[in-house]
Amino acid sequence: MATCPSCDTSDAVANDPGAAPYGNFINYYSFNPPENRLSLIPATLLRDLGYRDGGDEPTLILDVGCNSGVCESGALPGFKSERSTVHLLGFDLDETLIERAQQTNPLHSNISFIQLDITEETNQLQEYLSQQSCSHFHLCLCLAVTMWVHLNHGDLGLLQLLSRLASISHHLLLEAQPWKCYRSAARRLRKLGRSNFEHFKTLKIQGDVAESAKEHLERQCGMELIQSFGSTTWDRKLLLFRRR
Repeated sequence: MATCPSCDTSDAVANDPGAAPYGNFINYYSFNPPENRLSLIPATLLRDLGYRDGGDEPTLILDVGCNSGVCESGALPGFKSERSTVHLLGFDLDETLIERAQQTNPLHSNISFIQLDITEETNQLQEYLSQQSCSHFHLCLCLAVTMWVHLNHGDLGLLQLLSRLASISHHLLLEAQPWKCYRSAARRLRKLGRSNFEHFKTLKIQGDVAESAKEHLERQCGMELIQSFGSTTWDRKLLLFRRR
């Protein structure tokens, strides 16, 4: 989820995770199946949060860094119903992945995808909200994205991402990669003979990154942690926040 002037999603990149320094893996769900996280999220989540499918008002979900859109069907309980009022917008910085997402979900009118680098601008998100006559997304999914923004844009980039998402969301479901994932990503990059991530050695936010994200959301963004769904098989916490 960083500025990506020439995102390479060729077969060579697909076969080497280290060759996707922005997290834009063409085969992401082959080595991290969506069930790893979706199995932890209750199917009744939207209803539990007070959002009613089929009501008079739409329920809007934002998927940050949606990759090829494989998760979208599982993230939209009841979306197959013609009367569903749940709408999901997914975005990714990689145009090739967005094209794949559109091919993966060709018949779902309630699911749409756009190419967007959230570190650059959010005008398209505001336009989408205006089209739906809503001021905020009801639920924002930010799953395994924070590390890539952090590595490519530094501490400030990570905090700005969290602030931006909090500003446009009523609820935020966050899966932040732990610090050991940072070290692995940097090691893979070095093995390829590439330059290290620009900010890796100067990051001050280290250790328990999820806790640092929680502190920023609660102290600076007017959100509060309301539930933890445990950790995925990759030891990543799934944390649910609500706007106070």
